[in-house]
Amino acid sequence: MKKFLSIVMALTIATALAACGSSPRSTTSSAASAAPPSSETSVSSTPTESSSEAELPESNVSTSSDVPSESGPTGAPASSAPEAVASSEPTGPAPDEETPVSAPERNVLVAYFSWSGNTREMASYIAERTGGDLLEIQPATPYPTDYTECGDVALEERDNNERPAIANLPESIDQYDTILIGYPIWWHTAPMIIGTFLESYDLTGVEIYPFTQSDSMDTEQFDNSIAFVRENADGATVWDGLFVRPSNTEAIDRYLSDNGLVR
Repeated sequence: MKKFLSIVMALTIATALAACGSSPRSTTSSAASAAPPSSETSVSSTPTESSSEAELPESNVSTSSDVPSESGPTGAPASSAPEAVASSEPTGPAPDEETPVSAPERNVLVAYFSWSGNTREMASYIAERTGGDLLEIQPATPYPTDYTECGDVALEERDNNERPAIANLPESIDQYDTILIGYPIWWHTAPMIIGTFLESYDLTGVEIYPFTQSDSMDTEQFDNSIAFVRENADGATVWDGLFVRPSNTEAIDRYLSDNGLVR
């Protein structure tokens, strides 16, 4: 009996040892390694900051004119006035760069009326560039130097379609075949004294190029002034005019060059 129990115990121990030896190996794979790779596609990026600034008005730009706006002869405010307004200019083929086209010989008169000096500045530059003779149209009765008083006189002259007398009116301008006539915009058109000058001569066959400027640089007022010049320049060919600020010499040069007026 003891022998039998010894055999059973030996078999039990052997069985237990075999079970321990054949137990499976533990695998310890992490959750991170078992998970699929990340498919994140939303890349965070800092947007480029726009540096575009709002345009600011030029507070240091002078807007003086031969007669200021609202309550004076120009009759329009200058709060949104552009630096320059493109004028209508004759068009044609571009000249051959290798063979410059010389302007025809002209006898040029640069006549102008100026109240504050802006048109005088413009006329002087044009006379220098064209080689023309310079003539300032001087009223027999000078306009008031006070802004409001001058505006009142100019408005009355326009409403009555007056022709103010000119103190220094030349007896003849027959020697000139080209006239550049300058003036400020007064009450939406040219000053009436410009009509006096043009009506004083036989302008048949003469070429006339108006130039003007104003505080508001209003193109409708510019067009009105050109119509006024054409009405009073009987027999002349009145070309599309120049409407820029006196300081815009680049635009002045372009207009003179396009019209064959540069010396």
